[in-house]
Amino acid sequence: MSKLEQDAEVWQTTLKRSTLSLGLWSGSWLLSTALLAFGPRFLWQFDTLYSLLALMLNLGLGAVMIRANIRQVQAMDELARKIFLDAAAITLGVGLVCACSYGIMEDIRLISFEPDISHLMLLMGLTFLVGVLAGNRRYR
Repeated sequence: MSKLEQDAEVWQTTLKRSTLSLGLWSGSWLLSTALLAFGPRFLWQFDTLYSLLALMLNLGLGAVMIRANIRQVQAMDELARKIFLDAAAITLGVGLVCACSYGIMEDIRLISFEPDISHLMLLMGLTFLVGVLAGNRRYR
């Protein structure tokens, strides 16, 4: 096996490992978010200590997930990084513009409910997914 083939194999292994790590940490953060959202009501009857512990767990897992995301981006090749960066930029823009408008909609009585962050999280997730898919289609 040539040096180039060995380097390619090491890169693929590193990318697979970082992808798996990102998936596991993202799933852990998601579960901790569910625990933080539903635990006080259904598991510990709004006990402050347990709520603070769940919050600390959520923030800690979120920090580890962010670090795993950084490692994932560092493991990508240049084209994958460009696709990721383009999708992230679009997501940031959509999230910021929509969050500002969405937050004001209740105040000016265009909606009758209180805006919920989960709606923006869903919008941003879908925007990022579409951005990555469009980037992959465009460049491959």
